[in-house]
Amino acid sequence: MFDREKLDVYQVSLQFVAWVFNRIDHLKGSFRFARDELIRASQSIPRNIAEGNGKRSTPDRKRFLGIARGSALECAAILDELRVMKAMEQSGADEGKKLLHRIVSMLSRMTE
Repeated sequence: MFDREKLDVYQVSLQFVAWVFNRIDHLKGSFRFARDELIRASQSIPRNIAEGNGKRSTPDRKRFLGIARGSALECAAILDELRVMKAMEQSGADEGKKLLHRIVSMLSRMTE
């Protein structure tokens, strides 16, 4: 087991990736760009957590965790966009944003 796998934030970020993939099938046509960005940004979260957790220097570690935090915030904005474009219900967006809020909170504490 890698150290990152022991981190709650890493596990929640993987839950969010799974959440995204369970909800994107209907995003086609004019919604495909938002779908592709949501996939990319969601996958960026655990990848940057993993890379940051592997860094030995504190500034490098914080930099990658900050990038992961930024990707989580980007995902929240994409969910807002999908909601206003009527591609996602408010309750669905709120469900995803609840996971993202946990991720952002944990990453914020880790980078203080």
